[in-house]
Formats: sequence, C-alpha cells, structure tokens
Amino acid sequence: MVRQAAADHLEESDDLDWKEMLPQQPRDGRWNELAKDVAAMANTRGGLLIFGVQDQTTTLVGIDPQEINKQQYHQWIRNHVQPYLPDLDIFELSDGEKTVLVVDVPASEMAPHFVYGTAGRDKEQQAAVVPYRDNDHTAWMAEHQIERAYRDRFARVGLAEEELQRHIDFTTKTITAQATAPSAWFIAVSRPQRPLPRGAYTMSRDEARETLDAAKMRARLLHGSALPPGPLVGMGDDTRLNPRPGLRRWVCSNLERQHNREIITELHYDGTVVMAVNLSWMRGREAPPGPEDDLPVSERLVMACCYDFVASAQELQRKLRVDSTQHLTATIISPDRPRALAPLTSYWGDGQESVPAHARRPHYIEHAHAGLSPTSADEEGRSTADELITDLMNQFGL
Repeated sequence: MVRQAAADHLEESDDLDWKEMLPQQPRDGRWNELAKDVAAMANTRGGLLIFGVQDQTTTLVGIDPQEINKQQYHQWIRNHVQPYLPDLDIFELSDGEKTVLVVDVPASEMAPHFVYGTAGRDKEQQAAVVPYRDNDHTAWMAEHQIERAYRDRFARVGLAEEELQRHIDFTTKTITAQATAPSAWFIAVSRPQRPLPRGAYTMSRDEARETLDAAKMRARLLHGSALPPGPLVGMGDDTRLNPRPGLRRWVCSNLERQHNREIITELHYDGTVVMAVNLSWMRGREAPPGPEDDLPVSERLVMACCYDFVASAQELQRKLRVDSTQHLTATIISPDRPRALAPLTSYWGDGQESVPAHARRPHYIEHAHAGLSPTSADEEGRSTADELITDLMNQFGL
C-alpha cells in the first residue's frame, strides 16, 4: 500500500505525512519534531507518519532498518507529549528490498495534547504549544481553539462515563427483576475509548462462541492459580456456547435456569463487554441469605470474576480489532436494597473462607476503574485484573 501510494504520488494531507529520514535527536532550543508531528495528528483526526519516502517527489527511498530505535522514539514522545498517548503504534514494513517506518497515530479522545520543549533563547525555560494538522503542514492552536478542544474532551469523557453507567444501571434492573433471592452481585463493564460505529460490524453467533471459549482459556493463563470456577465456567457449556441474540449484542444468561450460579455475560457489536455474577450463593447447592442476613462476598470468587472479565475484554478486543484503549469499570452491589456486604477470605490459600473480625461490612462499594491498551499482552491483563481485585476488596478493609 505504501509503495502504491508513493508511485501514485499521493499528496500529503492532514492524516498523511511523508518523511525521507528517520527521526533525529533535536538540537538545542528546537522542538522534538517527532513529538510535534505525533501530537499534531493526535489533535486532528489521527493519521500516518511514514519514514522512507521523499515528501516532494514521493520517491520511495527506504531507510536503514539497523538505525531504527523504536524504544528511543517512544521515549521522546513520552517525554515531550502530554497527556500520554497510549494507543500509538510504531512498526516497520519491508518487502525484502526497502524498509519504511510507520508511526500510526490514532485520533485521541484526550486531545488537546501539548508538546513540551525548551525555548530557543533560554535553555532552562520550558515552553509548551498545541500543534495540529492543517492540510499538509503543522500549525499551532490559538487560545480559542485550545479552549474548544478542552470542551470537546470533557464532553467525550462525560459521555463515556454515562455509557458505562447506563450499562451498569440496565444490568442492575435486569438482576432486580429476575434474581431469585437477596444476593451481592459483581457487575463489570468494559467499553472501548472509540467504540465501533453502529453498523460497522455484526458479530455472528459462532464468533461470539469462539470469543467466549478463547476467553475461558485466557483466564486460566492469566491467574495461573487455584481459583474457584469463574463465570465463564460456572454458567456451563450449554449456556456459554449458545449465546442468544440481544440488542446489537450476544447474551449468555442462565437467570431462567434453576441450577448453577446466576451469571450474565454480554458481547456487544461495538466492543463493549458486560458481566454480572451472583457472589453470595449457588442455586441447588447453597441456601440463600435470609431477609436480614449480611450478604457474603467471596474474595476468591471476586478474583475469578475479574480475571474472566478482563480475559473476555481482551478476546473481544482482538476479535473486533479494536484499536483504542478499553475503559473497565467493576463494582459490587446489592440490587434489591442496601445490605451489609460481608467479605469472605482465607489466610491459608485454598483453605476455608470466613469473615475476618477486622473486616468492614460496607453497604455500598465504589466503582473500581482500570484500562487496557490495544492488543494488551497477558502481563498487562494480569495486572489489570489484579488492580480491579485490589480496589474492590480494599473497600472491605482486606
């Protein structure tokens, strides 16, 4: 594609910038050009910086792959661009004869991004500007443009938070209407920073089934320890492997059944994942709490839920090729009315769980938040799940 674009003399635009030479170390008093160009595209609508093509003639000259230092390029961007750009991708392309370096810059939901550097006449003085792409060149935002960019950012952030809460509220209503007895519930929602647009993709039942099965396997790799069966196992193969259609989503729910733990898992076409799990008791095996009893919350089960939830978010992210950060929110609720939540834990690994004397029994749990970068590796998935677990269970004094 790069070779064809160069041969067709594709002109530079606000989302394409040809560069003949690799990024260079900035001289004293000058901006870091790579950081400036990356911030400019992130502040506009995203785009590609391609190194190895002359900008005037669009001649594909290539670059020396031995001179590429992606670690240094990422370091420059981290040091000079604020806020941080987590979704940036830098990679090489080669046809065996010539190599180009591609910097793929997504349109940022956190725009405006400032570029920091030293002022030309005073090396000790830090200066900051906000670049943007104006057709084929970079310009600087005026004050009123920066103000508008901040208003747009706050509106996007507010809308994203509203969408997450909307999913939590709807799931809570579903549980309240269908749950068979008082119980504490784990509810979690993962939503891409840039969800797939409506109509862009319709996931088939087979794809949903494959995604959930892959998530079950990934969850085992993530926790790597003896945990009770999580929701992806607990709902049973007959439910997990036979998702039912919902509103632009696939739904696995066993609320209508009379056995196993009550579980809901939803895979949305836009990349959203919803998971809800009854933490307090299992139908057919345990007696539900009484009308005035505290609602038990097993720490081991919360851990299993967090790992299954993160694994589901990762697998759907991969399946849909979502290229933006995932925002994850998890909480524990008592859907029928505020009830004391009693944490169960064990100091002996897989020993019997009980409520510690020092534990708090809150009636409300604050939402725990985390993020997942695109195509996140196992280590990031593991640390994200651990972060959610810690933030939830610390509220019990554990």
